[in-house]
Amino acid sequence: MLSGLTVRGRCLLAAGVAAAVCSLVLDERDLLRIAVFVVVLPLLAMGLARGARHGVRVRREVLPGRAPVGGSASVRLLLTGAGRAPVGGLLLEDGVPHALGGRTRFRVDRVGRSGATLEYQVSPGLRGIHQIGPLRTRIGDPFGLVEFEHELGGRSRLVAVPKVVPLGGLPAGSGLGTGEDGSTRLRAGHGDDDTMVREYRHGDDIRRVHWKSTAKRDELMVRVEERPWHGGVTVLLDRRSAAHRGTGSAASLEWAVSAAASICAHLHDQGQQVRLVTEDGETLSGGPGPFDGGRDDAAMLDALAAVRPSAQRDLVCTQDPGSGQELIAILGATTPAGVQELSRLRPERARSLALLLDVRAWAGDPADRSFSPERTREQLRASGWTVVVVDGPRASMAGAWSRLCRSAAGAPGSEAIS
Repeated sequence: MLSGLTVRGRCLLAAGVAAAVCSLVLDERDLLRIAVFVVVLPLLAMGLARGARHGVRVRREVLPGRAPVGGSASVRLLLTGAGRAPVGGLLLEDGVPHALGGRTRFRVDRVGRSGATLEYQVSPGLRGIHQIGPLRTRIGDPFGLVEFEHELGGRSRLVAVPKVVPLGGLPAGSGLGTGEDGSTRLRAGHGDDDTMVREYRHGDDIRRVHWKSTAKRDELMVRVEERPWHGGVTVLLDRRSAAHRGTGSAASLEWAVSAAASICAHLHDQGQQVRLVTEDGETLSGGPGPFDGGRDDAAMLDALAAVRPSAQRDLVCTQDPGSGQELIAILGATTPAGVQELSRLRPERARSLALLLDVRAWAGDPADRSFSPERTREQLRASGWTVVVVDGPRASMAGAWSRLCRSAAGAPGSEAIS
């Protein structure tokens, strides 16, 4: 009942009670009147403050609900129903995550019949789905006898999406599915075999053996259930925590996420169907059909905003990550075994491109021998990939994409960009 009293209020109440006892012992009526006033004062302040606390209603608006890292959004607090606040005013504190700038405080002396509007700006410094709130208020009296803390509003969501960098140009024949013009793949279904195959593994159903490929390769090959996705591009994001270095917004994973967002948005602008997948085969956006979000920037950005590092140590592919079509991979530190996994299920004529991050630069240790981008680059090149090595966090994303496009126009090769 007395939980709202401050130390000053409790002391005043105790003094009033003591004065009342003394007045009864000494039979002093004047002292009793003073004691009653001293006791009633903190109780009256507590009643007034409690009533003011229940009179406030708040609605929060976040505009826009999706903002890029480094951008800004407005948060509006719409207050109604309070009438005249206590003389000490209402102290409002909105719970804003540190990644958005930290807590914000306001003092409100009066809320009129038409309500009151409070507004402040937040700027996402880190990608993710952030919760703003709850809104709390502290209501006191001018004498500092009473203070209540109450939750007035719940939480609101702000999606901080990765930054999208404008890109220019396309690899020749991009979106058609092959390293040339895509005509071979687009004609599939008109007489050509449209079956994806992989090596036979222990436990596979013998009825899935693809005898034509088995005879051609002189080893057992089985059909893969998923059909190739015609006329599109697959963007692969390597999100393995072991493959990246750095922390916070300066981590190599954040560079890779921003690159994936920029490439997908650029391909969408060019009217292409794009499927975004992770290193373990999970589809983040897009898919095999024409009406499944393969050109939806909003769905793609929301999916990337929620991406978290994977605990998977190395690349493991149970099927072709590009589903038989053109593949653009954004890779972190990749071992020889990972390169083999990426390449062994890729069709011979399907084009494969990669932005390979030299994560040693993000770690600030160029002498680190646990990862050799040069060796990985040569292994990918030997498997027919076109590779651009990104030398550090200051590398131009648009420049890396431009060089990748130029390299893809000729024979498979590689370049480095810093």
